[in-house]
Amino acid sequence: MELFEQKFQLAMSSKVALLNRITHYIVNRKGKQMRPMFVFLVAKMLNDGEVIDRTYRGASVIELIHTATLVHDDVVDDSNRRRGFFSINALWKNKIAVLIGDYLLSKGLLLSIDNNDFDLLKIISVAVREMSEGELLQIEKARQLDITEDVYYEIIRQKTATLIAACCSLGAASVKPDSIEVSRMRKFGELIGMAFQIKDDLFDYGEAKIGKPTGIDIKEQKMTLPLIYVLNNASKKEKSWLINSVKKHNKDKKRVKEVIAFVIERGGLDYAEAKMKVFQKEALELLKDYPESEYKSSLTLMVNYVIDRKK
Repeated sequence: MELFEQKFQLAMSSKVALLNRITHYIVNRKGKQMRPMFVFLVAKMLNDGEVIDRTYRGASVIELIHTATLVHDDVVDDSNRRRGFFSINALWKNKIAVLIGDYLLSKGLLLSIDNNDFDLLKIISVAVREMSEGELLQIEKARQLDITEDVYYEIIRQKTATLIAACCSLGAASVKPDSIEVSRMRKFGELIGMAFQIKDDLFDYGEAKIGKPTGIDIKEQKMTLPLIYVLNNASKKEKSWLINSVKKHNKDKKRVKEVIAFVIERGGLDYAEAKMKVFQKEALELLKDYPESEYKSSLTLMVNYVIDRKK
């Protein structure tokens, strides 16, 4: 990871001082770095503990493009904070933030093109397309609040799971191009991503201080699995009260608390947790046939971390 840090910083560098100042700020406020870890662990598990230059490039491209989408997200959401720090748009305004996002995106594309990593570029490009589609599908459906469980899974598969799927398939493709492992590891990453998003949904109903206030999904009219389950199993009267609360009273703290209490009481959280564990189990099942190694153990740990994390 330390070597990756150096390569990643090099991949971001520019002749423009302002750009370097901003990218330096981004690098020093990185998150958990789960995504590059998935790239390296999958590559090592499939390649007897060895990673090659192509693996580092793949991890860098994923981080560049993912960071670009986060910078743009903060502009779209008008968000002033990212991981507890000021966002780029809060410090340097929207125009610069959008340009930085574009710059990082082009740097990611060029890193692949300059090294003829077209297969890796395709994996990442598909992920970016799906992430955009997932966000737009969520916006479209949020207006009607009539999301079925299947539509919800499609939204989170595209919005969240596709990026983790890309990391795992990219790790495989970097050391074993054109092998069956590429699609198998894609499925593995997708299952982890689904579990990861459901875990995020559950945080919205918790009391713990987890970096995002509880009830924020309800305030933003986001349909999460606990709410969808309860909506689909409520009486007509309860359903119209819930929809009315989310649509018209989502800024009313007392009403939001009542919605949260209702969802918990009706088993929404238990249902979502059970679904999350199904995805976890399926992901671990895909690892079963690989020989034991510290990399396989680490991947198992990471799958379990997604479920057990506290924030």
